[in-house]
Amino acid sequence: MTTTSLNLEAVRQRLRRLGLYGLLAQAQTLMHEPWFERVLDIEDAERARRSLKRRLDDARLGAFKPIADFDWAWPKKCDRPLIEELFSLAFIEEAANVVLIGSNGLGKTMLLKNLAHQALLHGHSARFTLASDMLHDLAAQDSSIALARRLRRYTTPTLLAIDEVGYLSYDARYADLLFEVVTRRYQTRPILLTTNKVFGEWNQVFPNAACVVTLIDRLVHRAEIVALEGESYRLKEAKERVERKAKSRTPSARKSR
Repeated sequence: MTTTSLNLEAVRQRLRRLGLYGLLAQAQTLMHEPWFERVLDIEDAERARRSLKRRLDDARLGAFKPIADFDWAWPKKCDRPLIEELFSLAFIEEAANVVLIGSNGLGKTMLLKNLAHQALLHGHSARFTLASDMLHDLAAQDSSIALARRLRRYTTPTLLAIDEVGYLSYDARYADLLFEVVTRRYQTRPILLTTNKVFGEWNQVFPNAACVVTLIDRLVHRAEIVALEGESYRLKEAKERVERKAKSRTPSARKSR
């Protein structure tokens, strides 16, 4: 598109979005300049870069392997078409939760972080947290006002990624806090969640909580449930590392004899 073919009203809307009010005041004159659209493109690109960096920093994803490194053949059970469909991010538009269930070392966290990263790349906000970190953080607030303020940290982002529900057990207070987060996001903003416990075992995670049934009901309503089964991939890598180390030591051991 050349600058002479730019629509004046579209240009004005773009300038308002970018906050370039000086150029907005002279839009009708400047839009015919050969450099004008290039300036807008540069400003757009820089705003997008800064926005992505800010969202990445706020998300606190930490280090993770890219989805290209996921070994689809390793889990004995893995619904690859469903997982690949999730990367279309349609679940965000539907405000549908995603729950990844499976034992240790099957890549649940890797999938969760990659889905959150995909959301960030497409302009959404996200936040990653361990379940224990979030619940301890909320429980540490010493007043209802402080708690309400801190809850916004977990209810405001478009996507909340909660990792490792089920590895520790919590009292009823913590169950109530998780219920509060789930309820405030219910049918408006989706939750990504990993757990090593099937829902029938969540009474072991929150053994004295009255809200567990309702918590699960709201969490799984219209949710995508991804079940992974198999042996730990981390254990496989650890064994392979031990074997490589053993082989590398064998020649030197023979020479010393």
